[in-house]
Amino acid sequence: MGSNLSLIMNIYQLFPRHFGNKNQQTKVFGTIEENGCGKLNDINEMAISSLKNFGISHIWLTGVLRHAKVTDYTKYGVPPSHPQTVKGRAGSPYAISDYFDIDPDLAISPENRFKEFKQTLDRIHKQHLGVIIDFVPNHVARQYKSIAKPEKLKGFGETDDKSLAFSPQNNFYYLPDQKLTLPEKAGFPFNYEQPYQEIPAKVTGNDCFSAAPAITDWYETVKLNYGTDFENLSQTTEPIPNTWKKMFEILDFWASQGVDGFRVDMAAMVPIPFWAWILPKMKANYPNLIFIAEIYESTLYQDFIDAGFDYLYDKVGLYNRLEDVLRHGHPAESISICWKMLNGLDDKMLRFMENHDEVRLASDKFVGNAFKALPAVSLSALMHRGPFMIYNGQETGEEAKGSPGFSGDDGRSTLFDYDHLPAHQNWMNEGKFDGEKLTEKQKELHHFYQNILALRLNSKAISKGNFYDLMWANPWHSNFDPRFIYAFLRYFEDEILLILVNFHGSESRNISLKIPEDAQKLAAIKPSENGRCWIAENLFEGSDKQTFKPQKLHKEGLALHIEPSQTLIYKLQPIPANYDKPTHENC
Repeated sequence: MGSNLSLIMNIYQLFPRHFGNKNQQTKVFGTIEENGCGKLNDINEMAISSLKNFGISHIWLTGVLRHAKVTDYTKYGVPPSHPQTVKGRAGSPYAISDYFDIDPDLAISPENRFKEFKQTLDRIHKQHLGVIIDFVPNHVARQYKSIAKPEKLKGFGETDDKSLAFSPQNNFYYLPDQKLTLPEKAGFPFNYEQPYQEIPAKVTGNDCFSAAPAITDWYETVKLNYGTDFENLSQTTEPIPNTWKKMFEILDFWASQGVDGFRVDMAAMVPIPFWAWILPKMKANYPNLIFIAEIYESTLYQDFIDAGFDYLYDKVGLYNRLEDVLRHGHPAESISICWKMLNGLDDKMLRFMENHDEVRLASDKFVGNAFKALPAVSLSALMHRGPFMIYNGQETGEEAKGSPGFSGDDGRSTLFDYDHLPAHQNWMNEGKFDGEKLTEKQKELHHFYQNILALRLNSKAISKGNFYDLMWANPWHSNFDPRFIYAFLRYFEDEILLILVNFHGSESRNISLKIPEDAQKLAAIKPSENGRCWIAENLFEGSDKQTFKPQKLHKEGLALHIEPSQTLIYKLQPIPANYDKPTHENC
């Protein structure tokens, strides 16, 4: 697929369990029959075409691997999961119970689930979109048991010496002679005859070296062993640890099926030597394969890029800063520190304002209004050349209200329970995927996202261009308000874009935006040979046009008006010779 894909990545995180679910009931801890569940077949030609027209280049199919759940599929040969080892009824898609299998919840015919996945993969590829799936290397479900692995492979833990707390060739870490005690509320509200038994206890997935993990721990998972001896702070690389070999087989299997990339869950919890070993091996076999690291340790960014990752999460940098500006009143000018701290890695960062871990923008636990968050969305999408991601339902203003079960009322769309997305269902329109049931405000929101995604795909200044931060040239004592206004240039060859946003949710601003001489030189903003003025044309509002003389930009600036929560994107260019010269005080 690599040669057919867009040079710039617009990723759509698609959670199949929610994406195609047409059921409108939310019963707390409801069954799959009561609350419904989307299927892979719901990602049909119409859905894919709509996403492509929306401006998507890659679809991240989230939660497609089989994971622990209370729903019973034993008649299809799927081993059951004890309710105490499952969060919610549907279960966390990050408690993988078989790396080689597809989750039966997502299939019309569970016995044909792999075939239905391959058909979905083919449908997406036929429209020249890329497919990303999860790779979850740090932990597995407590009752991991593969029924789909190649026969030649041994199962995880099958050859472990369980009498040892640590061995480089064990797949798990053990607490010898200790019995696992799960949290009191584990398994609520489901019935079971006997409590879950595990002796010796395995170490819990979030590095909890206790036989009694808490309800806030990842108690439904167990930590995988990559040869790191946590007690003696040493790392084995020779001989190659057994887990390394197993993970290569898993990645190679899915790459051979035709997936275009992997979003790597909690990558920094796995040792860097493993990544430096496996990523070059994978890319030697599949040169166009993409690896995106979920990582929250900025001090490790360069190490992970050096190891072979293509992109890294920009969560602790730009996302957190934009949240601070939106929710906690931090000044917009503080955003500049984010790109400065990256030391040139901007284009390696995946940026987003929603994903399955974060609170929905429209939730009353975030800003409570999807439109007030759009300045942050614009900056995430337009400041850089790296990938940008949205989460299904973000573009229609999902609010994630109420508690569907284990998740609670936390402003997130549940990962653990069967549920639906009401605003998204309006766009889905009973499977037509045409947006006909969207409200006027939802249509406006969807159109905004579509414009931003199209600009990323079609603008050379965005996809290839350089970035110039204008904040230093527009301090608080000038006719500018850096508490709420953020402005920058993107430019490439003859395309120059001026982009500014207003983070204030209820007040407009009249400003004089200065563009310093060095920025003008870099972006080639210079007086035209025929002496004609330049024009700034609003890409989204064609009637908004400002004429100016470049030589006045660094002192007098460009007079602009920006509404509350508005994004302004101007294309700057000399007035064409065949253009009627407007009357303007600057000209």
